[in-house]
Amino acid sequence: MAPMLVSLKCGIRVQKRTLTLLIRQTSSYHVWDKSCINNGTNYQRRRTYALNSLHPQRTASWSTNRTENSRQILESAKHLQVTDKRTCWHGNAGGRLNADPKNVLKEVHSAKILSAMLSYVWPKDRPDLRARVAVSLGLLAGAKLTNVMVPFMFKYAVDELNQMSGHMLNLNDAPSTVATMTTAVLIGYGVSRAGSALFNELRNTVFGKVAQSSIRRIAKNVFLHLHNLDLGFHLSRQTGALSKAIDRGTRGISFVLSALVFNLGPTVFEMFLVSAILYYKCGGEFAAVALGTLSAYTIFTVLVTQWRTRFRIEMNKADNEAGNAAIDSLLNYETVKYFNNEKYEAERYDGYLKLYESSSLKTTSTLAMLNFGQSAIFSVGLTAIMLLASKGIAAGNMTVGDLVMVNGLLFQLSLPLNFLGTVYRETRQALIDMNTLFTLLNVDTKIKEKDLAPPLAVTPQDATIRFEDVYFEYMEGQKVLNGVSFEVPAGKKVAIVGGSGSGKSTIVRLLFRFYEPQQGNIYISGQNIRDVSLESLRKALGVVPQDAVLFHNNIFYNLQYGNINATPEEVYQVARLAGLHDAILRMPHGYDTQVGERGLKLSGGEKQRVAIARAILKNPPILLYDEATSSLDSITEENIMTSMKEMVKDRTSVFIAHRLSTIVDADEILVLSQVKAYFHSYRTIQVWMNLYRGKRICPSS
Repeated sequence: MAPMLVSLKCGIRVQKRTLTLLIRQTSSYHVWDKSCINNGTNYQRRRTYALNSLHPQRTASWSTNRTENSRQILESAKHLQVTDKRTCWHGNAGGRLNADPKNVLKEVHSAKILSAMLSYVWPKDRPDLRARVAVSLGLLAGAKLTNVMVPFMFKYAVDELNQMSGHMLNLNDAPSTVATMTTAVLIGYGVSRAGSALFNELRNTVFGKVAQSSIRRIAKNVFLHLHNLDLGFHLSRQTGALSKAIDRGTRGISFVLSALVFNLGPTVFEMFLVSAILYYKCGGEFAAVALGTLSAYTIFTVLVTQWRTRFRIEMNKADNEAGNAAIDSLLNYETVKYFNNEKYEAERYDGYLKLYESSSLKTTSTLAMLNFGQSAIFSVGLTAIMLLASKGIAAGNMTVGDLVMVNGLLFQLSLPLNFLGTVYRETRQALIDMNTLFTLLNVDTKIKEKDLAPPLAVTPQDATIRFEDVYFEYMEGQKVLNGVSFEVPAGKKVAIVGGSGSGKSTIVRLLFRFYEPQQGNIYISGQNIRDVSLESLRKALGVVPQDAVLFHNNIFYNLQYGNINATPEEVYQVARLAGLHDAILRMPHGYDTQVGERGLKLSGGEKQRVAIARAILKNPPILLYDEATSSLDSITEENIMTSMKEMVKDRTSVFIAHRLSTIVDADEILVLSQVKAYFHSYRTIQVWMNLYRGKRICPSS
């Protein structure tokens, strides 16, 4: 789309339909000079004239009669060429919204996730957290050592009792003979158990800060990264699914941290330690049975858990879809009511719940199978090692205390082994949940700023905007801007007009660097916006969007969002300028009134006025208005436009508009058309306006 700059010096309001009709039928232009009206020599000759922009066979003769003008305008509309396909789409043109970002983004391998997790557990910039981890590991070692001592204490106690009785488990002797060494050993047994529990709880207490700090840092990094991603990403994702995925991933972080540091590794260490003790104290057969049992238990757990993973993935997917359907339906509450589709929405939601129910049942039934298999393997191993111990006692090679010790060592492993199964299952699940989280962190934004990019140096006095041969398309082969070049002078009010899909709002998005043009450059105050920092660029631009979306907070918060450091009096002042102050005071809670989700408790006009007010509060050198008054009535619009005149005085401002009442005082008008256009002198729109008014005007060379 190539632009045409024209000048508008007219004080009347003209319906946007009139301008649209005239613009869309124009393929070439002639220039008229209003000063020729007073040229008496040519006055009579120029009472009628032709617009050569029409098709050669559709050239109309335009009289100076107002009624006739209106009729001719409507007649000309019948011959307008209508674009069959829209080439300008706001966002993910032609693309589907993805319930789960993983479906369209490259997933992160579990090893990379674990590596990233360890960097949060042992951060280079947090010596205090590393000290806590070291202390926690020390407490863990103490817990394991005291834990292994417990069966030995029990063995010595039983052997002492057996020796003092002179008979196997014969306790007929006097209690005084028992209350010596045996009592001390039993006390040691109790102290060992209590010490093991104490070390474990101290470890959990010390490591708690490490886990919570890691969760906080990861969640914050994901949040910041999402804000740093380009607009195209955010227009192609579904909020409900993304929110659930991030929530599950964040909850999985704490579990994985604890599992990696204090469960998985220590349990494996304890397994080999117990096997070594059995080999040293009881022989190779005992060690072989113990290792065989533990290995079979571990292999069975891993294989079955991997098989069960697909059911959990299906359950997560169904959960994502159900959550997204619920949120999407509730956000569109009014639309559902308009079309009486409550039952349809309920059935649609129930369909997703059925999928979740089916996947959940599969997960539950396979879990029961896994638990039974684990118990069976452990029971077989425990029975085998008890038979070996009984055989040793009968042969006189072992004592009853040895049997108790073997039983105690193996039983002590039953808890971490059972927990190992749970840990492995939940770690696999947590890694699945966290995959989306770290996949998001792995997404690279398309909009990047250069290293050490300088801030944009701009003031209201030199705030020029220049597009230089800009080409842009949302979809390949569907050009929205085709070699656009124009310049907005500093301190001027420029209007951008054109049909739907001509690329008006795209210009605003390119200025904010929400997208990058495929070709060409954009300059503000003579500086290429690619060469300056994004923060300074966006700080220099203020925008009033057509669809004003508010935070689920009170009105004061949404107004102050334009400048979070603004004083209450400054907020009240911009509310007055936007014609909103009195309306707010009439509300039950005034400025503390909650606006609801996306500001739905306010009318369209009230939301738009909030957007106008916070743009004023930002006070940038460049102001952009994207249909800023489209939801306002004529009286309110006129009052706000009067206030805006003072605000945009000596400030560069760009108005995107269909309604001509918002641009009648524009210094220049940029016309974006589906056909090729050219730069021209600044009188053409004035001619069209005068034609509508029925004024006598004459062409000039």
